Parts: sequence; C-alpha cells; structure tokens
Amino acid sequence: MPDDFLIRAALAGIGLMLAAGPLGAFVVWRRMAYMGDATAHAAILGVALALATDLPVAAGTTIVALAMALAVTGLSGRGRAADTALGVLAHSALAFGLVAVSFLPNVRSDLSAYLFGDVLAVSSADLVWVWGGSALVLVLMVWRWNPLLTATVNEELAQAAGIDPRREKLVLTLALALVVAVSIKIVGALLIAAMLIVPAASARALSRTPEAMAAWAVALGAVAVLAGLWLSLRFDTPAGPSIVSAAAGIFALSLIPLRRAR
Repeated sequence: MPDDFLIRAALAGIGLMLAAGPLGAFVVWRRMAYMGDATAHAAILGVALALATDLPVAAGTTIVALAMALAVTGLSGRGRAADTALGVLAHSALAFGLVAVSFLPNVRSDLSAYLFGDVLAVSSADLVWVWGGSALVLVLMVWRWNPLLTATVNEELAQAAGIDPRREKLVLTLALALVVAVSIKIVGALLIAAMLIVPAASARALSRTPEAMAAWAVALGAVAVLAGLWLSLRFDTPAGPSIVSAAAGIFALSLIPLRRAR
C-alpha cells in the first residue's frame, strides 16, 4: 500500500485538475495564458500578505490573485496593450512578493515551497481546501458553461443572445483566482499556469467538442499528476516540477499525428 502522504498528494493533484481542466480549456481558447501567469505570480504577494497579517495563506493568495486578475481585466478593457500590461503586472507582483517575504522572519527558507509547490506535504486539512475550492470552481463552470462558451466563440453573438461578455469574463477571473489559491501548495506560483495550459493544450488533439476537450484536460492532468509523483519518488526530484514535466511529456506525445479511420 502507498504511504498516506503519497495518497494525499495524489488526491490533491487530482482534485486540482477537476477545476484546472475545464478552466484551462477556456484559458487556451481565449488566449489568456499570460493572464494566468500574472495571476499566479501575484500569489507570492498574497503569501507575504498572509504571513504578515496571520491570515491563512489560502486567504491571502485568493485576495491578491483576485485583485491582480481584476486589475489586468480593467487595463485590458481600457484599450491598453494587453501583453504589455500583463508583463508589467506579472513580473512586478512576483518581485514585490519576493521582496516582501524576505523582510518576514523565518520565511525565506520555506519560500521554495510557495514557488514550486510541495504536494508531498499536503495535509488532510489542505485536501479539504483543495477539493472544496475545486468543487466550487467546477460548479461555477458547469453553471455558466453555455454563456461562457458563447462569449468565447463570438462576443457579438453573445450580446445578441442577451449574454454580457464582460460578466462572463468576470466569472473566468473569479475562477482563475480561486484555482491559483487552491494550487499554490501543490505546484507553486511559478508552475500553476503550466497546469492550466499544458493538459488543455494536450487535450486539443483528442477532442472534437468543447466538452470533450475539458474532460480530456482533466484526465490528462490527472495522469500527469500520478506520473509526476512516480518520477519524483523514483528519481528524488521536486514533485511540482516533476508533475509539470510529466504534463509536458504528454503534450509532446499529443503532437504525434494519429491515423484516423475513414
């Protein structure tokens, strides 16, 4: 039987992918990869806020990630160059977070856990937070699936159908902030965006419908989690980067052309 810590790590990673899979599909469709990076990097500033005020780390990262996502959305809506705004905010938030954490006592030595994750240290309480947050995101995505999909395909069509594209973008913003807060302990702030994008990108080659792509993203992400944990234990490598490396390997395999029966 696997050790308890390994079972908790696997459950945490699979729980994360239940939310990151469908959300990652929208990140890929809407070309929001850089927004995911900016929101994830801001999580370090949230860690500093939480440690300085004795808040739970999950609360601090949620607050700052949501503020970052809203700021990026607002700047993009005012006609500024989206990639420039995202780049400035992403790297500034990460730098400010690292500087802020360095001023806090007894934290600097543990900073790598927030940057790269420490899924093998997930506790039972962390599992409740991960699965609860992922369930909330999943329910939100299922509830708003059709409006989100319509607004993603064509904003004019969405408006004609009575759907406000800005509201749907706000839904994605809220979901993204929550996924960042849920996943920071699993893969860390520097690798969160990879777990949103890479499984969804891999699922593209296997899918003919949006729903199938979301389901495949969940499945491939779960496989990457299990494979990454095995690699980490087998070769004594960091768990978070190992999981992302496994996801990258799956993506490489997805690029191999398959012969389709005619």
